[in-house]
Amino acid sequence: MSKLIGYITPQKFLDELRRYQKGSVTRRHFLGVTGLGLATAVMSAAVPGLRPRKAYAGLSGTLNFTTWPNYFAQENLDNFTKNTGVKINVAIFGSNEEMLAKLQAGSTGWDVFVPTNYTISTYKKLDLIEPLDLKKLPNYDQSAQDPRFLGPGTIDGVVYAVPKDWGTTGFVINTKKVTQNPTSWKEFWDLTQGPISGKVMVHDYQLTTIGNALKYYGYSFNSNDEKQLGEAEKLLLAAKPHLFGINSDYQPAIRNGDAWMSIAWTGDATQLHRDIPEIIYVLGKEGGEIWVDHYAVPKGAPNREAAYAFVDYLLTPDINAKEVQAHGYPSTDARTNKLVPKAMLENPILYPAKEALAPLEFGAAETLTNPLRAEIMARFKAA
Repeated sequence: MSKLIGYITPQKFLDELRRYQKGSVTRRHFLGVTGLGLATAVMSAAVPGLRPRKAYAGLSGTLNFTTWPNYFAQENLDNFTKNTGVKINVAIFGSNEEMLAKLQAGSTGWDVFVPTNYTISTYKKLDLIEPLDLKKLPNYDQSAQDPRFLGPGTIDGVVYAVPKDWGTTGFVINTKKVTQNPTSWKEFWDLTQGPISGKVMVHDYQLTTIGNALKYYGYSFNSNDEKQLGEAEKLLLAAKPHLFGINSDYQPAIRNGDAWMSIAWTGDATQLHRDIPEIIYVLGKEGGEIWVDHYAVPKGAPNREAAYAFVDYLLTPDINAKEVQAHGYPSTDARTNKLVPKAMLENPILYPAKEALAPLEFGAAETLTNPLRAEIMARFKAA
């Protein structure tokens, strides 16, 4: 009799199974350490009927995925297509107002989109978003989610969206080009109108651009007060001639040196600093925004089954870890965080100190549909 190699005790097997179920180890590790990988290969060769069917069998067609700039791992999308045969069309939007307007207009053809926390209640109220069938998302584990970010996707006990990742809104600055060391939104706007005129960008997105103009005066990021919004508009109109551009996809201009400073999100700051170390990220000391983005399925999604399969695939801890490493936004999922390199978990851009997070605000639903905010943004862009 040949010697038994790689014997594993029942208790060890159960321990490894629990680790795999929690997402602490990969499928490859689990199959290898338990010997199931070899056993499966041997049995599949001997009995062809036992070979696993193609993953996601039955899916077909095209999936339309609507998201934000620089916000996914292309490798993951390519592998999903390879495994399913489903082609993916990606549409990029720069603001939640754009997403809402597009959905309200109808016939988007979207299957999956990525709304921010404060918008979900509006989508539900307008009947533009469907409740999620969590049985179709076996990789979603609510118990593994950071409780700070669970509220917005659930309304009246019904889950309409599941967390994708979270982050903050601050600004990036090229320290080789700018000798000043700004730490506040007041300095951001003063520099824009002074020493670095013509080299600054802001988002094409009223929540962040108006919100951070409000912070100049110490007002709430979410203020809908008419007088306070009027002051913010005056600041924006004064700054407009000094801007390089208004665009939520600001990375190209920052990378090529056309712009030296821009309102920015966590992941863009991570990517820029990784590739160009002199570009740093600043959270204005007056406060600003903390947010969490979600995966959601709009009403009438034409390829609903593929939508669920796609979201479930991206929520798989090892796939999600690849997402985080590609786009630089921190995951809300503790299972994913165990698979992310330690250097990322210790990166202050992704995980700012508590004192920097303390003054930040989540966006408020009322800001999305406030007509005065929309008018101010339109006048600012047209000026």
